[in-house]
Amino acid sequence: MKSILRVAVIVLAMLPAISFAQTKKAVWPEAKKFHSFMSSSFHPTEEGNFAPLRKNADSMYIAAQAWQSSPIPDNYKPKETQMNLDILVKLCGDISNAVKAKASDETLKKHIIDAHDAFHKLMGECKKED
Repeated sequence: MKSILRVAVIVLAMLPAISFAQTKKAVWPEAKKFHSFMSSSFHPTEEGNFAPLRKNADSMYIAAQAWQSSPIPDNYKPKETQMNLDILVKLCGDISNAVKAKASDETLKKHIIDAHDAFHKLMGECKKED
């Protein structure tokens, strides 16, 4: 009887963890991939290092396009998300073109700040309320 009671207590203790695992929001792989390029490009520019941005510009643009064409998860507002993904892709295209044109650091900084702001808008304002 004690062993049955122990098993019941263990199972009951695990229910919140099982419930949490089932309700955990889906990860958007394309957003995560884009973020890896954004963070490794943006943060160095804050310190005046533009080499990572110049190196990652095309990859970031391609990742933004892949994100744009991926299915929007249910926890995002579809219309707002698609509109902001379109903006992000354009901004990343601007970065890529500016790098190819050998634009100044100041021009690149403006572009990456705009893209970074658009990224954070997507990850914040485009999500549905919990």
